[in-house]
Amino acid sequence: MNANLFLIPIALFICITLVVVGTVAIVQWYKARDKELQYHQDLRVREMEYQLKMKQLEIELEKARQKNT
Repeated sequence: MNANLFLIPIALFICITLVVVGTVAIVQWYKARDKELQYHQDLRVREMEYQLKMKQLEIELEKARQKNT
């Protein structure tokens, strides 16, 4: 009987610790996932800006060729 009374606080402490560790791990995972999604979104925006700039340069080059001809 005394052994069971001694194990209850230990088991309670372990359970609370696991809940806290699990909660922190989930929060950190969501933060990391959010950063990853933001990084990919920024990369996509930069890629689209680059494509637009290349298209504009291509148009300017074509105008310069027509002007020289």
